[in-house]
Amino acid sequence: MAQTAGPVRAAPRPLVFVLAGTMLLDALEVSVLVPVLPALAGAFGAGPGQAQWLLTAFAAGFGAVLPAGPWLAARFGTRRVYLAALLAFAAASVLAGVTGDFAVLVAARLVKGACAALTAPGGLAVLTAAVPEGDRQRRAVALYAAFGAAGFTTGLLVSGALAGAGLRWVLLFPAPVALVLAGLAATVVPPDAPRAPVAAFPRGLARNGPFARSAFGAAALNGTYLTTLLVTTHALHERGWSPLAVAAGCLPACLPVALTSPVTARLVAAIGTARLIAAGAVAAAAGYAWQLLPLPGDGYPRLAPTLVLAGLGFVFAFGALNVQAVAALPAAARARAVPVYQSCVQFGAVAVVLAGVAVAGLDGPVWTVVTAVGGAGAAVALAGWRRASAESRGGSR
Repeated sequence: MAQTAGPVRAAPRPLVFVLAGTMLLDALEVSVLVPVLPALAGAFGAGPGQAQWLLTAFAAGFGAVLPAGPWLAARFGTRRVYLAALLAFAAASVLAGVTGDFAVLVAARLVKGACAALTAPGGLAVLTAAVPEGDRQRRAVALYAAFGAAGFTTGLLVSGALAGAGLRWVLLFPAPVALVLAGLAATVVPPDAPRAPVAAFPRGLARNGPFARSAFGAAALNGTYLTTLLVTTHALHERGWSPLAVAAGCLPACLPVALTSPVTARLVAAIGTARLIAAGAVAAAAGYAWQLLPLPGDGYPRLAPTLVLAGLGFVFAFGALNVQAVAALPAAARARAVPVYQSCVQFGAVAVVLAGVAVAGLDGPVWTVVTAVGGAGAAVALAGWRRASAESRGGSR
């Protein structure tokens, strides 16, 4: 049964901003603990290596629940699932802010990731159903995406600013924001009835070359990027940097992503997915390899080139990888296959972070693992570019 969109068409702007605000909160939550990870782990009696669980738990929860999102929306209705996820997100934020147990904090992060896996795609589904197709819908979706892209950088800065008032505030502040958004969403998100079950999972995804390459490339890029931020945070904390200074130090890797989000589609159209993916993967791998060079110094000037190149790699490749993955799928399979792709990206990132920290710790040797993974991603990207170039030449004959 189709969604009822009538009430929203009368006032689409409030709907767009409520949905975009939730997307901002979801994206913010990915990075909000990055500047305070070492201090937070220490406050809970956990070692530096255990701090990564606060990042990977969110990604694992997101990846685990994402494929179930279409089924839940079909079974219970998108609005009901969306509101329930926002309320659960708020409850998990309160739990994170009041607990004194590190395992409970990790569990709360897992729950918040699961909630974000329902609100982020659910909000986009509501938006595209409620706003008429054409320029108006494109602008709304662009705003939604821009809020998501800005969320990561916003999370860093908000965390750094709040940490001065106490670490508990960093954990608690998402709760009232989520409650306000839930209250507003209850008034502007249109009711919808449960629908027919969604199609079964498409088969043969692993044999779909462009799809599999995209999933591997995005997982490698996401995992090495998060590991780089984790290592950077640890290194700067060891040098006595405050959380706000750490957040500012991470900006070269994050700010370009937020600033270039509005032009990603134009970049893909002008340059092509395969070429952008290759350029981004090579840039990121070069940034990681920089850390292996026997250069003097080990402070921020040594880290800065890696952060810049990692950020550029994300700018060039990540959006193009998403486009390539979707383009490789039949239209009828996309509703179920795209969440599978996104789950692969999240779980791949978790695997990279865990491998880097478990094998090499948070000091120098971790860059060997990160460079190896980044190099593998670059090799796959270059192979895909060569194949696309060969197919293009063959098709032009």
